Amino acid sequence: MARPTEVVIDLAAARHNLAYVRGLAPRSRVLAVIKANGYGHGLLAMARAFAAADAFGVACLEEARALREAGIAKPLLLLEGPFEAVELAAIRTLELDIAVHTVEQVEMLEAAGTPFAGRVWLKIDTGMHRLGFAPESVLGVYSRLMALLQRPEQLILMTHFANAHDGQHDLNRLQLDRFEVLQRQLGPAVGRHQRSAANSGATSHLPASHYEWLRPGIMLYGVSPGRGRVGVDDGLRPVMTLRSRLISVRQLAEGETVGYGGAWRCPESMPVGVVALGYGDGYPRAASGAPVLVNGVRAQVIGVPSMDMVTVDLRPVPEAAVGDEVVFWGAGLPVEEVAGHAGTIAYELLASMRDRARHVHIDGSESEADTRDPGAAVSDAPEADRPNVSAPEPKEP
Repeated sequence: MARPTEVVIDLAAARHNLAYVRGLAPRSRVLAVIKANGYGHGLLAMARAFAAADAFGVACLEEARALREAGIAKPLLLLEGPFEAVELAAIRTLELDIAVHTVEQVEMLEAAGTPFAGRVWLKIDTGMHRLGFAPESVLGVYSRLMALLQRPEQLILMTHFANAHDGQHDLNRLQLDRFEVLQRQLGPAVGRHQRSAANSGATSHLPASHYEWLRPGIMLYGVSPGRGRVGVDDGLRPVMTLRSRLISVRQLAEGETVGYGGAWRCPESMPVGVVALGYGDGYPRAASGAPVLVNGVRAQVIGVPSMDMVTVDLRPVPEAAVGDEVVFWGAGLPVEEVAGHAGTIAYELLASMRDRARHVHIDGSESEADTRDPGAAVSDAPEADRPNVSAPEPKEP
């Protein structure tokens, strides 16, 4: 029998989450962020699940090339743009959009000597202070980029929120004000350009940021972008379930220790289960004390997770036996809750999933694939199926 550790990807849940996003901002297009192997869910599997999105966002040329080689024709945005000038030839061949956030990237485009055929997403730093041009330098950069493009509509104005997970944070309004001040400085020219500001948090909490393009990431995978909330609170469905099975059940005496270093001591005579899963699969070593579901009943990780195995307190499920299912997160056990026990965030847990665990793709309750990423080609949705994206008037602060 194969090792029972599985990462189950629910494609129907992914489609539901995308539809939920569209319902929040029906006039906006959706750029679904599928970088980092689709947040650990599988790059190509997520491209297929999000086939109704208008474009995809990736972090690097390698991700974009994998999508194109799989036959995916949708617009692809390199969210960090080119890292060096030599990438521009492949960017043109693969027909990619690029973010531009440094003077060096502008110089790369200028040195190329020919107009750039794709879309350029001009990134403006309104307060995140990670990537982007300071507002006072944007007008000069804007003029340089416009000289490199064949059509004005190739340029999209973009910014990124630092605290959108907290809908009441003062910096959200300040960032939006800065972005809109810049639009007013462009005057009538701003009407030639689409805009993008909303990540998952802003999509959920800041309707004023719903411009022509949304860029949702984590919420598409069923995780709430709101602080102190879980996905089901927001009407989202978890896409990933991490599960395995008990490979050993033992009765230990009071005072016996469990795992490396004897880090956990039995407070009484009790059943202890061993599950085939560990940090070698991506489960965090810091998750001692995290909840699990054993046959649907809540139990707890005890001891320190090791590379291939996790030990579980079976007192809540004394009838548990070898072969019984253990769920580490997914439906009924939010990954956000597990992340809190491990001192991290859901993003990190999902993106840490290894290829070692078997990936199972289901569509609702029906199994669709039992191997790694199925990689089916994704075609563009018919134009008639896309939302009306005529540009709304700029919103005044």
